[in-house]
Amino acid sequence: MESCSSNASTKVFFLVGFPALQDFQTLLFVVFLLFYLLILVGNVVIITVIVVDRALHKPMYFFLINLSVLDVLFTTTTIPKMLAMFLANAKTISFRSCFLQMYSFHGLTVTEALLLVVMAYDRYEAICNPLRYPAKMTRRVNIQLAASAWITALLIPVPVITQTSQLAYRDTTRVHHYFCDHLAVVQAACPNFSADFQTSLGFSIAMTVSVIPLWLVTLSYVHIILSILKINSKEGRMKAFSTCTSHLLVVGTYYSPIAVAYMSYRADIPDDVHVMSNVVFSILTPLLNPIIYTLRNKDVKSAVKKSIFRKIFPLSKRTNLFG
Repeated sequence: MESCSSNASTKVFFLVGFPALQDFQTLLFVVFLLFYLLILVGNVVIITVIVVDRALHKPMYFFLINLSVLDVLFTTTTIPKMLAMFLANAKTISFRSCFLQMYSFHGLTVTEALLLVVMAYDRYEAICNPLRYPAKMTRRVNIQLAASAWITALLIPVPVITQTSQLAYRDTTRVHHYFCDHLAVVQAACPNFSADFQTSLGFSIAMTVSVIPLWLVTLSYVHIILSILKINSKEGRMKAFSTCTSHLLVVGTYYSPIAVAYMSYRADIPDDVHVMSNVVFSILTPLLNPIIYTLRNKDVKSAVKKSIFRKIFPLSKRTNLFG
């Protein structure tokens, strides 16, 4: 039996991964590699199109760039290590790397929640205060809102993760997860009152930073819907609401798997279900965001088509075709 200590320099974490799927490592590697490539390509396309097309230089799309950058960073925090686990059975991770991954994952998770709030606020100003919108949502204000979301979210996990790093661990600690999730690592620590307290504290903070942003988004959309209902023409109401549908779908894809992930931790269910619920959460939203904004947003869809057309038909050829 390994002894417990808080000496970080000698600690290694062993990521158990998916115990029930040990015979499908190659298939898992192929599937998650495909997902990762789709996430990278989809979000890079969104970023590139918005940067290149001046018609998309609006607050809504500035925040969408932030969301796409976030999704790339978020998945890069976990998926490359997963791929190494599947391909080379590289399941160990050093103490410092584990806590860096933990901080990045949870910090970026909170960042997404706060960015969704900022995007909801942008839609609120655009629909509820259309005449004041250009003067209110200036470039400086947009940068301040985005920066506030990033900085606040990246500061929130610091105290809890710092305290978790000071718990006692075995020289090789088995973590029943595919990455260094906070609750999974705390549950793998040597049993004591501090570990139990960290479990409750971590769950409480996670619930708080999920529920409060969701409440703010909901409050924004209550005001938005009330404003839309005051529009006389049906066409005007549909046009106003259509600018919000992409954001609402993204909010839904973000909070649905996160609710399942939280419930799975509080229920007496197998470890594989805990792990899989987190996999769905960490991959589904970054995978669907580019699809949602490409298919549901007319401006982005048009810009993507225009960019593809320019690649297929260079400027000289287009001049001949139309001239």
